[in-house]
Amino acid sequence: MRLRELKKEQTRQLITETAWRLFADRGFDAVTVAEVAREAQVATATVFNYFATKEDLFFSRLEEFGARLVEAIAGRAEGEPAMAAFQRYVREADGLLGRAEAGDEEAVERLRTMHRTIAASPALQAREQRALTGYANALAELLATETGAPRGDVRARTAANAMVGVQRALIDYVRERVLAGDKLDRLAADVRRRSDEAFALLGDGLGDYGRAGRVRSGLNSE
Repeated sequence: MRLRELKKEQTRQLITETAWRLFADRGFDAVTVAEVAREAQVATATVFNYFATKEDLFFSRLEEFGARLVEAIAGRAEGEPAMAAFQRYVREADGLLGRAEAGDEEAVERLRTMHRTIAASPALQAREQRALTGYANALAELLATETGAPRGDVRARTAANAMVGVQRALIDYVRERVLAGDKLDRLAADVRRRSDEAFALLGDGLGDYGRAGRVRSGLNSE
């Protein structure tokens, strides 16, 4: 990484970490972008150079997760169904849950803070749903292209939203556990088990859909 790029990434991380700390201390809605900038010792304009909105500050990692997910599915092995690649990526993603499972107390506290902050902010809840919808749409476009279907194909949209629906359900499950004050040392294992159950439920309908390398003609292919 070039020096300029490294400095930009360091600035981005500084802004993100500062914002998270302020959100955790005072709640998302009580913190302004100007306060984040002042605490991080950068100009307010600098914050907006990296993040278009205050909600983007909070959800930058979710956006990155969605982008990497779509990339992983696009790069799956020849012959592998889209759902298998999606399931593997979700199951193997190493984030706060994995760190909490490994005994990282900082990750446990951050997990609790994140979900409590979202639960207390309607603005963050709405932004979270837009992020999930965004990568469902990106996945649907990828699947339509791969299967030779027209853009906006209903089958591609249905498949993408069903898969992302599992992710939505898992997020809801984790949030409910966090808000209930449950111990989180076994949460990652519980999420993996419920993920497997959810994908098994979809398997009969979607298990063979979007097999890489298999091109269909579109709506009239059957």
